[in-house]
Amino acid sequence: MSFKQEMTLTAESVSQLLLKKNWQLVTAESCTGGLIGAVCTNLAGSSAWFFGGVISYANEAKERGLGVKSDTLKNYGAVSEQTVEQMCAGALRLGGDVAIAVSGVAGPSGGTQDKPVGCVYIGWQMKGKSPQVQRFQFAGNREAIREATVLAALDGLIERLTADEK
Repeated sequence: MSFKQEMTLTAESVSQLLLKKNWQLVTAESCTGGLIGAVCTNLAGSSAWFFGGVISYANEAKERGLGVKSDTLKNYGAVSEQTVEQMCAGALRLGGDVAIAVSGVAGPSGGTQDKPVGCVYIGWQMKGKSPQVQRFQFAGNREAIREATVLAALDGLIERLTADEK
């Protein structure tokens, strides 16, 4: 199965869980450049469960569009747990019931020893709850890293939505 097929199937599972709860997803994307939103909106009827999102690639977009504090970016960097937490909160201020936020180094350059190419932070937050952020280290070229990020973000959302049901 291709990544595209896998992402589509995963997005379909997300849609079913969100529709069951009558919830909408909102995204805050950096390294994926809107790919999570694109995968979601490729599904017919996605307007019932996908609120929208922000592509906050530049630090200034993270600050202005999502309310990420400049001190957070200065002290921890754009690719950090702290930044992704604030991206989740900023996305939820726009609307929706659950947020996904991603920031990472997709490469082929830009990596450091602490945050090499493929280092991605993914965050999930349900309205009224604290964000959960996880660090991933993906391998491959830029496209593979971005696709792996989308899949991990959607899979992580499924895990959290099904855990929330229990």
